[in-house]
Amino acid sequence: MREKFDEQLSYLHREMIEMGAQCEEVISLAIDALVHDDVTLIEKVFALEREIDKKEREIESICLRLLLQQQPIASDLREISAALKMISDMERIGDQAAEIAEITKLIGGSVDISEAHIKAMAKDAAKMVTDSIDSFVKLDLDLARSVIVYDDVVDRWFDRIKNELIVETAEKKDIGDYFDLLMVAKYLERIADHATNIAEWVEFSITGERPDNRMITGGK
Repeated sequence: MREKFDEQLSYLHREMIEMGAQCEEVISLAIDALVHDDVTLIEKVFALEREIDKKEREIESICLRLLLQQQPIASDLREISAALKMISDMERIGDQAAEIAEITKLIGGSVDISEAHIKAMAKDAAKMVTDSIDSFVKLDLDLARSVIVYDDVVDRWFDRIKNELIVETAEKKDIGDYFDLLMVAKYLERIADHATNIAEWVEFSITGERPDNRMITGGK
């Protein structure tokens, strides 16, 4: 029974990795669509967001089968329940990327953007997503905690971009497009927050505690 459980758990890990890769790709596509004002990429974002939704449902089914058909011990229960929480955050990451694509349709290349800064912020947010999923699969507590700390890097990018946009719009009457660009940065900040949530659930799955030191469930 344990061997079968471990096989199914490995399958869960592979599916989680694939969903994480989809999240990383959808972030990249959304930012490339913004930078290059590419309608084709916008449609790819929407299509991939739907795939992420589908993957969430598939992983949820795997987790429920593991809970109902096997006899998981306490540490297994933590891992499976953490996975259920994590896929919810990953689904939201897909939603945020789709929101960025929607904004790109509205802006339509009508405003110059700080390409390097937006792309750098997106790269760091995507790195957090990838590392948080890796930490879950590898049961790497140090990596999970490094993701939580790295959230400050993305927050600093948001503050920098926000301040630059304030300066940029100081003498302009029509600032709607610049406000939309600020919302792009805000969605990237939220993506980083979701990655932080994932890392916190990884910490819980390993230790039984969240970063605030609040015990959630018993030990092994």
